[in-house]
Amino acid sequence: MNVLTYLIPISLVLGCVGLGFFVFTLRSNQYDDPEGDAQRILSGDYDDKPKG
Repeated sequence: MNVLTYLIPISLVLGCVGLGFFVFTLRSNQYDDPEGDAQRILSGDYDDKPKG
């Protein structure tokens, strides 16, 4: 039972870190253009230098 005193806080910290990284990616607009990504993957034109 002593192991739970270590595992529960560690899992809470790791969960909060993961949530923090997810919120960071949302705020840095990494999920802005899903439609453009879907269209680019289907086209035959390869763009080595994507826009912006």
